[in-house]
Order: sequence, then structure tokens, then C-alpha cells
Amino acid sequence: MSQTPRAAPKPGGLIRSSAIFAALTMVSRVMGLVRDLVITARLGASQTIAADAYYTALAFPNLFRRIFAEGAFAAAFVPMYSRKLEAEGEAQADTFAADAAATVAAATVAVMLAAQLAMPWLMYVINPGYADEPEKFRLAWMLTQVTMPYLPCMALAALYSGILNAHGRFIVSAAYPTVLNLVMLAMVLPQKDPVQAAWWASFGVVIAGVGQAAICWWGARRTGARLRPVRPRLTPDMRRLIKLAVPAAIANSATQINIFISGILASQIAGMRVWMTVADRLYQLPMSLVGVAIGVALLPRLSRSLQAEDHADAQAAMDQGVVFALALSLPAAAALMALPFWLIDGFFTRGEFTSQDAAATAGLLFHYGWGVPAFVLLRILQPAFFARQDTRTPMRFSLISVGVNIALGVALFAWIGFTGVAIATSIAAWVTVLQMWLALTRRGVWRPSARASGKIVRVTLASLALGAILVAANAVRPQIEAALAAFLAHGVKELSMLLVSSAGLALYPVLLFASGGITPAEARAAFRRRKGDPAPAPDLP
Repeated sequence: MSQTPRAAPKPGGLIRSSAIFAALTMVSRVMGLVRDLVITARLGASQTIAADAYYTALAFPNLFRRIFAEGAFAAAFVPMYSRKLEAEGEAQADTFAADAAATVAAATVAVMLAAQLAMPWLMYVINPGYADEPEKFRLAWMLTQVTMPYLPCMALAALYSGILNAHGRFIVSAAYPTVLNLVMLAMVLPQKDPVQAAWWASFGVVIAGVGQAAICWWGARRTGARLRPVRPRLTPDMRRLIKLAVPAAIANSATQINIFISGILASQIAGMRVWMTVADRLYQLPMSLVGVAIGVALLPRLSRSLQAEDHADAQAAMDQGVVFALALSLPAAAALMALPFWLIDGFFTRGEFTSQDAAATAGLLFHYGWGVPAFVLLRILQPAFFARQDTRTPMRFSLISVGVNIALGVALFAWIGFTGVAIATSIAAWVTVLQMWLALTRRGVWRPSARASGKIVRVTLASLALGAILVAANAVRPQIEAALAAFLAHGVKELSMLLVSSAGLALYPVLLFASGGITPAEARAAFRRRKGDPAPAPDLP
């Protein structure tokens, strides 16, 4: 007896759904910051071999985590799964999801085993600069072998998270990264020796990966999906999924591949991989909170609008997504460029992480800062292609971006030193954004309306004003800290950084509303559910 097709639940309004995802991502990112504060204090940067080795071990599987877990796999899986759910019913959708889980598990386990077996030789490619330090080189490849099982765990977590997103459930998929932070803190806090801390942290990555996959599977089951283990089968649906997923993964991973390539150059300088990771913690925050959050909510909405041939809603969704993305990423860029050393020094300078490490990290953070709006816009523009099942065009643009990053990164690294890798990564991201924007315009798919264009200009002006105020605050940092030192014996640099950051955070909405970039009424409307949308908040019925 055939099952009656059932429509997948519609998630709430775009910005409201994004806000739920972003709020939980913020919790995870704050905990991730705490985790990194502990790890950098234990492992240091340029002073020990443990730090570079550990961050190498984290970077390789983390590259794949970001490719799979932050949207690329969902770009292919979610639209296909949603159509199965709506047109053929839950049983067929469950069969498709089970086949997809078996396929992705088999593929990633094969990659994991190949990487583990080849790791001593692969390390010469990943980090050629370590070859001159045999002890660091050996520790790096051994730790990377330990962390590689994180890859299949994250691939499965991404699939189950895609099922949750297709049902309009965003809470579990936004919250599960917190498990990694909790487990790694538990592993690292008791350790005193840097090398031992690196070993325990690496084992913690794998333990956390298993927990994350299990939580997402449980959440998917709570939606009503029945996911039984099956053998991998290359069905027509799986061929279609692979055909869509591979270009989508390449398209969605350009920024991460560029960062990974920068890491290869970073192996030439002791401590640089740690500097890059610390800078990454701050400049990736807007991308996760804004770009990924809006992108995750935007894809299903665009898919529904296109299926219904509601082009007005698709245009409105893109306009709203781009304006809000810039309204949140441009001020972040202004802060990162105005206060790079103050931020790094306030957060990270302690223990084995020295003031010299903070200064080097700040040099990278400044140049990553002006790339932040591009990193975010990539996540907003890609769904306009993915919703039309066009994954090849973004893939082509991403490959161009990688080529630009390699050429510029090598040239600038040789010319001006380590900050050249950050400059190259940001330029490459803006090149990709420009290509996507022009392609959407030429095809008549989307161009910002006159109203949206005016708001983009106003948002930019508000962000420039914020940046100017923060630059002025940075110029009087000694006076601010001297005033605080009159009342405090410790924590002056930390408190001064938090006070200035909080003041900027409070001031920006005033500047934004005053400029007309976004009005208070528009902000309230963006977080209000659209008529007929179910409340997205309880994720677990």
C-alpha cells in the first residue's frame, strides 16, 4: 500500500530561522573561544613543537568538516530529500537518506584509511616546512592519524543535520558542535605538558566526533525519519546526489581550501599555523553566525519559492539575505581591522602564547578582516545557484578562486612575508563574490532591487562610522588602560578590550538605525514569523 506524500514542514521566516541557528552557533563559538584560550595557553605557539603539530592534526580533518558540515553536502542532499518527502512520502525519503548515509560513510571511511596509511608521506605535502624538524614532523603526522576518524563522523552528522534542516528543525544542527568544545576542554584542562596536552586533545577530537554524529542521528529520528543501516548502493538517486554533491563541495569549500593552502606556506615559519588558527577563531565568527546561518535558512526557502514559481518571494529572500548579511558582517570587518592587536592581546596573550605571537596574529587578522564581508556573501549567493540545482557554476568560480589564492599567496609570501597569505585569501574571496554577483545579474536570476541597493549603501556608511570610532579608541588605549589600572591590579587589558568591544556593539545599532540601513520596524518584522509558518522553536517535540 502506497504512502500518502506529506509536505515537509516549512521553516519560519528567513531571518528568524537564521537567528535561531546563529544564537546556538554563538554559544558554540564562545565555547570554542574558551577552548582555544585553554589550548593556546597550554601549547603556546612559536615556543613549542606541540602547538604546530596539534593544529596540523586539527586542520586536515577540519577542512573536510567545513566542506561537509557547513552546507556543501546539504546543498545537494536537502533539495533532493525535500522533494522525496513532498512527492513520494516519508518511506521513500527514508530509503533515500539511508542510501545516502551508507554512501557517504563508505566514501569517507575510504578517504580516512587512505590518509592514515599515507600520512607520513602526505605530511611532506601538507607541511613541507616541518621536514627540517624531525620531532615536530613525526608528532604532526602521528596526531593527524589519530584525528582522521573525525571525518566520517562529521560526514554522517552533516547528513542527519540536512534531514533536520529539511524538516525546518535548526536547533540540533546548530548546537551539536558544542560537544567538541566540551570534550576537548575536559581532555586538555588537566594536562600540564604541551606534548601530552596535544595527544589528549587529538583523542578528544575523535570522541567528540562520535558524540556529534550520534546526537544528529537522534535528532533526525525525532523528526520521524526512520534511518536503518544498509549496504552502499549506487542507485540512480545516489548517482544524481554524487553528481550534485561533488561540485557543491568544491564550490562551498573555496575559502577553506584557500586557508588550507595558506597553512602549507605557514609550515615554513614556526608558530604561524597557530597564529592563523587564532585569527581564524575571530574572523570566522561572522561567517558562521551570519553567512552559514542565513545560508542554511535561505536554501530551503529559495527551493520552495522556485518550485511554486514565486519569483517575487525569491527576490525578496535574496534582497533580505544580502542586506542583513552586510549589516552584520561589515561592522565585524570594521572592528577586526580597527582593533586587531587589542582583540588578540586581550583574549590570548597568556601562558605560552606571548605578546610577539599576538602581534603576528594581529597582522593576519587585519587582512582577513577586510575579507569577512566576502566570506559571508559567498554563503548568501551560493544558494541562488544551489536552489536551481546548479552546482557547477559555483564550482568553476571556486576553482578560479583557489588558483588566484595559490598564485597570490606564493608571490606575496615571498615578497612581504606571512601576512601575504591573509591578503591572498581575502582577495580570492572577493574575486569569487564578484563572479557570482555578475553571473546572477547576467542571467536575470537576481540583482538587488533599488531599495536593497540603497540600504547596502547606508549599511556601509554606518559601518565606516563605527570603524572610525574604534580606530580613535585604539589610539587612546594606553589612557583607557591607565584609568582602569587605578582600580584593578589584574585583568586590565582583558577588561579594556571587553569594554571597548561592548561599547562598539551597543553603538552600531544606533548608527545603523540612524543611517536608515535597517529600520527598527524592519528588524522586528525580520524576526517575526511569516503567516502560515510553524514556530521553529521546539526542535525536539
